[in-house]
Amino acid sequence: MDNDAIKAALGAALNGGFDVYERRPGDLQVIAPISHEDGDMVDIYLQESPRGDGQVRICDFGMALMRLSYNFEINTSARQSILESILINSGVQNDEGNLYLDAPLNSLYEGILQFAGCVQRVSSMSYWNRETVRSVFYEDLGSYIETDLSRFAPTPDIAPLPEYPLSVDWQLTHNNRQFFLFGVRGNDKAKNVTIALLEFQKAGVSFISLVVHEDIDDLSRRDAWLLTANADTQYPGLSEFRERASGDILRFAGAAAS
Repeated sequence: MDNDAIKAALGAALNGGFDVYERRPGDLQVIAPISHEDGDMVDIYLQESPRGDGQVRICDFGMALMRLSYNFEINTSARQSILESILINSGVQNDEGNLYLDAPLNSLYEGILQFAGCVQRVSSMSYWNRETVRSVFYEDLGSYIETDLSRFAPTPDIAPLPEYPLSVDWQLTHNNRQFFLFGVRGNDKAKNVTIALLEFQKAGVSFISLVVHEDIDDLSRRDAWLLTANADTQYPGLSEFRERASGDILRFAGAAAS
């Protein structure tokens, strides 16, 4: 990688805070006034592209996804889809964690800006679009149930009363006791769960209800009160459910059996 050629391609940008240093043979690091929200500089490196034709590979050596992993895991298909959408919209590729963009030398500056913008969005996925990320709540809940609570024979989307279109998100079983588990995101789901619990109780169905909130503070006072009055156990967030669920199920089933 020709350092002089790279600096010539960047031209006037070098007077705007850009600079290039050789970190190891063939790999250059771009120093640029482009930062993450916490003030850390965005990691940008340059290599000769395997495509040839004078292309320069702009990459990050996996730093963006490593940074993201500190507080946000790409561990569900929904989260993977969000990541892929960011990359596709930015024209950036992912090679086993190394994000990269190939650009011709005569548009290197524009390519660096395009790549840096993508890295900023990826690194802040956990809050860059809160509503989009929040939409993975049900998938995160289901993933946890299917893995960490698999010993309780989880069965999704059951209808205890065939004559009523009322479903349970997950049924868990232990010591011949049924647990009806509901994920709640927002007031509409809270209302539906309250109605289901009342109908199941009225029909004499034997069950213990577990309600997992995305964020219980998002509910109106009335909807929160109605759930509290009818649910056996509630978890204000997914983290609390992960901490307590297994122990609670063993304890409730043990108490019921005795």
